[in-house]
Amino acid sequence: MKKILILFFTLLSLSFTLPEKEVYKKGINFFKGTYKEALAKAKAENKPVFLDVYASWCGPCKKLKKTTFKDEAVGEYFNKNFICIAIDGETDEGNAILHKYNVRSYPTLIIADYEGNMRTKTTGFVKPRILINFGKRIVP
Repeated sequence: MKKILILFFTLLSLSFTLPEKEVYKKGINFFKGTYKEALAKAKAENKPVFLDVYASWCGPCKKLKKTTFKDEAVGEYFNKNFICIAIDGETDEGNAILHKYNVRSYPTLIIADYEGNMRTKTTGFVKPRILINFGKRIVP
């Protein structure tokens, strides 16, 4: 028990001394705001938008969030090259997205330019390397 406590406190103290980059969350950093705000940010930064359209009850959506979206390589690529946003398709804003992009299933992953014109989309769960290749269709 004593060894476990020592290990716990050692790890706890290290968590406060690690450089910020190592403490930084791995994976995709999703924009907090509306889709319209994400488009404005994308325009200001001259980047396309990566849009995850999901539903709270959707199993493959949950798996994407727990695995692919938390992958370090996915995060590095998408955070650098896109403004990323996730929108629940069962909200008022999400309903407008469903109609605009003809979304028929969850999850639907869309890449649009900063004016909101869809460039490409795919549906269902995808593994990290597949998602990166999906993004590279637009940003090599």
